[in-house]
Amino acid sequence: MIETKTVSFGYEEVDEDEKVGRVGQVFSNVASKYDVMNDAMSAGTHRLWKDRFARRVKPREGEEILDMAGGTGDIAFRMVDSGANITVADINPDMLSEGLDRAIKKGEGRLVWSEQNAEDLNFPDAHFDAYTIVFGIRNVTHIEQALAEAHRVLRYGGRFYCMEFSKTLWPGFDKVYDFYSHRVLPKIGKAVANDEDSYRYLAESIDRFPPMETFRAMIENAGFSQTKVEPMMGGLVAIHSGWKV
Repeated sequence: MIETKTVSFGYEEVDEDEKVGRVGQVFSNVASKYDVMNDAMSAGTHRLWKDRFARRVKPREGEEILDMAGGTGDIAFRMVDSGANITVADINPDMLSEGLDRAIKKGEGRLVWSEQNAEDLNFPDAHFDAYTIVFGIRNVTHIEQALAEAHRVLRYGGRFYCMEFSKTLWPGFDKVYDFYSHRVLPKIGKAVANDEDSYRYLAESIDRFPPMETFRAMIENAGFSQTKVEPMMGGLVAIHSGWKV
């Protein structure tokens, strides 16, 4: 008998293939309300986090940058005025469609949009100068494989930047956030996006994501050097970085 491998989908354990489909459905469900919900969930704070992230990447003119899980273009729009050549990639066509619609409304034609699986990128080795992924890596089935692919497609001297939710180290705030994410967030999802279940999964997926130092070690194990972690709000959100040298 062939043993079926299971992975986490929030607090559930599901078959690997099932997770891909269910995560895809979550983001298809929330795509049209994604930015509205981000504002509602974070009281607009996500915009400051993303501004800070883009400043850390320091995109430069002529660079090739892959913004993985870039979906609605939030990060790419913040970097495109640098003159870098930015490819926005996402596994979910509905998220990409939202990003394309936003680009059309902005009159922004400098971005390249590409449907890609973070675990199996359709790009050659050593192709990009920087790889970014924001609030996306916790949703891939095999995080180690996504990190390996990020390392593969970066040139030597290339840099990796990831922003993801983690676990706050502020005493007492962890309990407040736990109540908010599991009791309040799904209700906001129901009220704003008419989708309670998807936002319950998103809260659970944050809980299941590795702590900051564990994830930093995973980045290092993927071959990156000079790995760092920059916590925000005590580690509720963290920017991880590393270099391919």
